[in-house]
Amino acid sequence: MDINSVPQDDSSTYAKNKKAIYAKDEDGSVKVVGSSGWNVEETVTKQALENLLEHEAEAYCEVKKGLKSPLYYYMYSIRMDLQVLSESTGFFKWTINRDFKPEVFAKINEKRLAVYAEAMGITSENLKVLQESNYECT
Repeated sequence: MDINSVPQDDSSTYAKNKKAIYAKDEDGSVKVVGSSGWNVEETVTKQALENLLEHEAEAYCEVKKGLKSPLYYYMYSIRMDLQVLSESTGFFKWTINRDFKPEVFAKINEKRLAVYAEAMGITSENLKVLQESNYECT
């Protein structure tokens, strides 16, 4: 990309910050240029955020109905998915899926719970209980 082509669309998702973009100057040298965003990137970022918020709401309702453990909700509430949680904890995806079951999660040991809590940046005690929210569950 040419230095003069680096997008400067003042994306709201950048929160008035800039992102480093590599671009070529007139001499063909690669330089780092600050970009204030690109409209297309902003649209895609907002769509991804909406998708995460939908997952969070669905997860909340599944926990509220007793179908999933609070771990499931908190995973989405901090914008993780199964892959990220697995990589953050070192636990296999299939074991995390098992821990999403309320009856399994109720018996989880404190050491394992502490690993989840640390990966999510919350306390073990908070991870055990679903906090009240304004989500409407049907």
